[in-house]
Amino acid sequence: MVLINGMEADSVSVHDRGFLYGDGVFRTFRFENGIPLHWDLQYAKLSSDCNALGIDCPPESRFREDLEKFGIGNFVVKIIVTRGIGARGFLPEEGMVANRLVMTSPLPENPKREIVARLCDLRLSHQPRLAGIKHLNRLENVLARSEWRDPGISEGILLDLEGNVIEGTMSSLFFFRNGRLHAPDLSRCGVSGVQRKRVLEIGRRNGIETVTGHFGIELLMDADEIFLVNSVIGLWQVRRFEGIDWDKGQMSAKFREWLQ
Repeated sequence: MVLINGMEADSVSVHDRGFLYGDGVFRTFRFENGIPLHWDLQYAKLSSDCNALGIDCPPESRFREDLEKFGIGNFVVKIIVTRGIGARGFLPEEGMVANRLVMTSPLPENPKREIVARLCDLRLSHQPRLAGIKHLNRLENVLARSEWRDPGISEGILLDLEGNVIEGTMSSLFFFRNGRLHAPDLSRCGVSGVQRKRVLEIGRRNGIETVTGHFGIELLMDADEIFLVNSVIGLWQVRRFEGIDWDKGQMSAKFREWLQ
């Protein structure tokens, strides 16, 4: 099902700024037994990202009305908010009304717990104004994910222009080294998602020392454990990356349990 501003539809206007310029934001999460998981966090991040771009985010009640139309089921929900329909040109018109899109797709079959990852050739550019935001301009991720078609490789790891580890093409990255949880700094690029926020909060609640900073690929390769998270896959431990194998990790298993 696809809802556009609360009505069933399958197309948007060619004048919508989300289509023309990627002028909008989105969220993707699991819907289980009629419940949108971690909805409060998802809407808070959606609203925050809209505010960062100067888009008037539709009220939370409108999205709840949309989600109730899906009934009881299990699937993936994607929400998109665009700045709306406007005239040609980059300058947004004043008083524009945002468009909201809510759509569903099947949940992944046979969810994975352990994966093989690769290092992507593409490097993420620096743009602090957009760092952390899940905006619609995702060409870097599209190009990075297009680098391989081997079904045995589940994810690609992205570095920035300076060679710092940032994230996966569709996931947030963490690694353990010497008993400490490491989280890449996302002040210049990358997406700061809901599951990343949850991992950091869960770590603090459980007394796990966390280090956030700029980490080179050498430090990642020397990690004791590496795991990836997003709101659809949950948690994947990286068991093989660039010719190195890792044992099944105790901390990855703990965080999977805590997240669930």
